[in-house]
Amino acid sequence: MESKELALFCAKVLNDKLSKNLSVLYVQEVTTLADYFVIATGGNATHVKALADEVEFKLRQEGIAPGHIEGHGSHSWIVMDYGAVVVHVFSEEAREFYDLERLWKDGQKLELDFD
Repeated sequence: MESKELALFCAKVLNDKLSKNLSVLYVQEVTTLADYFVIATGGNATHVKALADEVEFKLRQEGIAPGHIEGHGSHSWIVMDYGAVVVHVFSEEAREFYDLERLWKDGQKLELDFD
């Protein structure tokens, strides 16, 4: 799966699981960390964990395993590293505090349409 396709797949999974403030940033031009950041917010700690678990489950069904997952213990920010795509699932408070869209404002925000 190409990096853009992977990022949009993750975004679709998060959208289907009712994440809030879903965003996909193309950051390949501004960092070597990844090609895309997928950013989503859960309504509470349980929802944050459920969102991350669903992404991991759906990608494993596609034969894609994360390189690393961090933050399952905190339930306020779970980061899932899929190489060219990094998925960030935040609580509302953590999303506001870290404000990745501002931090990576030089990246290009993709338009999402799941209809």
